[in-house]
Amino acid sequence: MKVQSPVKQIMAIHDISGYGRTSLSVVIPILSTMGIKVCSLPTALLSSHSQYNGYYFVDLTDHLMSILAHWKKLDSRFNVIYSGFLGSHKQISIVEEIIKTFGAKCDFIVIDPVLGDNGKIYKSISKQIVVEMKSLVKKADIITPNLTELFLLSGKEYNCKADEEKIRAMMLELSESGPEIVVVTSVPDNNPGRNFSVLAYNRNGQRFWKVPIDYIPADFPGTGDCFTSVLTGALMQGDSLPIALDRAVNFISYGVRATFGYKHDQNEGILLEKILDRLNYPMPISSYEIF
Repeated sequence: MKVQSPVKQIMAIHDISGYGRTSLSVVIPILSTMGIKVCSLPTALLSSHSQYNGYYFVDLTDHLMSILAHWKKLDSRFNVIYSGFLGSHKQISIVEEIIKTFGAKCDFIVIDPVLGDNGKIYKSISKQIVVEMKSLVKKADIITPNLTELFLLSGKEYNCKADEEKIRAMMLELSESGPEIVVVTSVPDNNPGRNFSVLAYNRNGQRFWKVPIDYIPADFPGTGDCFTSVLTGALMQGDSLPIALDRAVNFISYGVRATFGYKHDQNEGILLEKILDRLNYPMPISSYEIF
């Protein structure tokens, strides 16, 4: 008889960036701090994340099936499958196979469709990955695109000034194609005194949620990985969607504020080591809204 793990387990399908706080270098400490065991399936090895010039990139596609074959022999089981940056378009079919093989016994499947930001596709992402990602997200329970990725997945031209009605329509369309929950980050907010929001739609209940974010003039790579990791961990701990959104937004906001006060290379990401313990603090007053 298979002995059940005393803690929840998550399969984290992400790259490893040796320098800079992104991908598995933030996924593992965040989820471990939240009491979740991380089983890493590395998609690529990078000397640094891709916002540094001249980074060295190793595509690990050819090794993934061997790793998974061994996990099958070990009768590995996971509460959640969580996919992020993929190193090649071939990995999309591998993730689809992972979902087919391991997904039936999972509580839910999270896909962070890492494609681009600020209206542009990342340097390491091919057009073929963008096309095939549209198919992959249909197999998720939860997806967490930023605004740029929302437009890419919807097949529409990027518009940073799109109103909430248009964004809601795209979220509904994506949810109807498969994922029950669609969370969109980095959405500009036109309300006075606010700058950005995280928007979410849950098909179970047909409800939209909104969490505002105060703007700080800084751009730290890896905050998207941090956000989705906290969101996922909170849901695994039993939080409702709006509370999980709140926890993730508060953690990122605190991390940005804590880091911004130092003379610090923004490309390195937030100073995660200084704020990890915040994950176990009591929740501040909730700021989520229904919209």
